[in-house]
Formats: sequence, structure tokens, C-alpha cells
Amino acid sequence: MEREQTGGTRPAVRVLDLFSGAGGLSEGLRTSSHTADFTTIRAVESDPAAAATYSANHGAGSVFTGPIEKWLTSEEVPEADVVIGGPPCQGFSALGKQDVNDKRNSLWWQYAETVQRAAPKYFVLENVPQFLSSQQRVEFARQCESGGLLEDYAFQAKVLNSANFGAAQIRKRVIVIGHHRDLEFPGFPAPTHSEPQWVTVRQVIGRLRAPTHVIDLPDRWTKHEGRMHPGRFRSTELHVTRHYEDTSLRRFAHIPAGGNRFDIPDQLLAPCWRKHQSGAGDVMGRLRWDRPSVTIRTEFFKPEKGRYLHPSEHRAITHREAARIQGFPDDYRWVGSKVQIARQIGNAVPIALGAAIGRLLTDALRA
Repeated sequence: MEREQTGGTRPAVRVLDLFSGAGGLSEGLRTSSHTADFTTIRAVESDPAAAATYSANHGAGSVFTGPIEKWLTSEEVPEADVVIGGPPCQGFSALGKQDVNDKRNSLWWQYAETVQRAAPKYFVLENVPQFLSSQQRVEFARQCESGGLLEDYAFQAKVLNSANFGAAQIRKRVIVIGHHRDLEFPGFPAPTHSEPQWVTVRQVIGRLRAPTHVIDLPDRWTKHEGRMHPGRFRSTELHVTRHYEDTSLRRFAHIPAGGNRFDIPDQLLAPCWRKHQSGAGDVMGRLRWDRPSVTIRTEFFKPEKGRYLHPSEHRAITHREAARIQGFPDDYRWVGSKVQIARQIGNAVPIALGAAIGRLLTDALRA
């Protein structure tokens, strides 16, 4: 799984990537088309390690490292053909208590302001399904009405499952596709896969050798905008495991293929698990070889956080395996600590979904 080479004389599509993270959506667009060259003219990312990862893969100097509100006041927003991005969703994610006053929920306004100033033909916004019923969506729609900040634009939103587009992962996210009112709505990507032909865990990680029992990344450092960070590491260098206590290993040994914490004998259960004998069936669960993965989140390296045990080995999946499930190529370069890189992997848009969106936009731009 090496990176596909692009280039040549294809027409350039200028892309502005907001809240870019490690660059999953940009990478998906980059690999999507043989008839158009999606070129990021500027990315914006507030997390320094994620910004350094983006820069390592999409060009030095391509990313503004800092809050988007600072970028909007310190640089001229360039004109773009497409604006993409996913404002942080934790403020109204089902994983936490909903807080309508969460500052992260207001970042949609900076996204909207960027669209207004960049004047793209299309924009794409990715978020959790709860966005559909949020006040932020209502306000975003209001800004697309007459007199609003985005009155020249219209949009539609739909929940898409990445597994239906070739990702080895059940990951449902809202995709918002907006268009200038002078252009037709391009629709949504057409699914390319369906159950039982979904891509499976076995297909993407089944041939990888067991990781060496090294718990640390190589001692390597890189500078990004004056700060030193661990890295750069290729995806292949992230195939390292954790140190597990004997109790954890004994628990893992009792969990069969497709099993979970309910297969662990009572004497090995944590006290909090003994009190809760129902629900949370994915906790300490094994991924299934012949199914797509569950959603890869930011703490996939912790079996107690979900169904993240390897299908047959007594350990959680490695960072390399999680990156493969997300669709990142083996030569993708990562910057940061193991925890920082895990956050980048878990927050990324799966490459296959980004590629499907890229193909849709390519067709729309050629029309």
C-alpha cells in the first residue's frame, strides 16, 4: 500500500483545507482522479503535531499552524475551487455531553467566513451524524438564505458510511456538500461497495506480520515552525505494541474470535465491569477478520475503549494497523508522540471516502 503517484498535465483544482488534521481528506482527493490534480493551496490546523504531519505529506509551508480565527486575521484568504474541512465535532458528539455553548461548536462560523472569502465553486464539510439535528446546522442553513453570509450558496447533507465506499471500516459521518447557486448541486458519491462485499479487516491487515515487542517509536526528531516533534515516521514504523500487565494478557487470552469482555471469567473482571453486566458490548472486543472494523477512534490502542483487540493476537491493534484501516498508504509520514499520532489517525476522514468525494467533484468541475 504505497502512495499512488499523481501529476502530469491534468488541470489543477485549487483546494483550501480547513481543520486539516493529518490530511486524510486531502489525501483522499489527491488519489481520487486521473483527470484532475487536486492541489492544496493552503491548509489550516491548530494542533502543531498534526500540522507537521500534514506538511510532511503535502508540502513544506502548505499549512498554517494555529487557530483558524488567527489565520483569518493574519493572512489573505486565497481564492479556491473547493473548500474542505471538518470543524471539531466533540462539542455535540454522542460520546460526550452536548454543550451548545462549546467553543468548538462556533468554529462553523470561521468555516463559513472562509467559504465566503475564498468564493469556491464547491465546499465539503465532514462531521458526526449529530450535526444534522444540531443548532449549528440550523444556523449554517440560515446563513445560506438571502441576506446571510453564504447567500450565494446552497447545500445538502447526508450520512454516509465509509464502508460503502471501499473503507475497511464502519464509520458513519455527515457529509455536507455545498455549491455556488450558479452551479447545479453535484449530488453525493454513489456507493461502490455493499454488504457482504465490504472490504474486511483481513484484506487490509491480515498479511502483516506480528509487531515486534518494541513499545517505543524510533528516537527521531523533526522541526516544524520552530518546534521540535518526534518523527518523521513512516506508517510501517508504527507497527509497535504496548506493554501489557499479566492480568491484561490473561483477559485477552479468554476472549475468543469476535468476543468481548463478557467472555472474561469473573475473577479477572475489573470491579466496574462486575457492576455492569449489560451494554458496552464492544469493550475489550476483538475485531472480526471477515467484517469491516468498527469506527477507528483516537484511543484505538486501548482495548477498554472499544472493539480494538486484534482478531487473533492478544493485543490491541497497532498504529500501523489503524492507519491501514483508515486507508493511509504505508509510506505516509507521521509526526508526534504515539498518543498524538493516534489522535491524528482517529480523527481523519477515511481515504476511500475522501477519494469518492474527489471523483464526484472531478465530474462536477468538468461538467
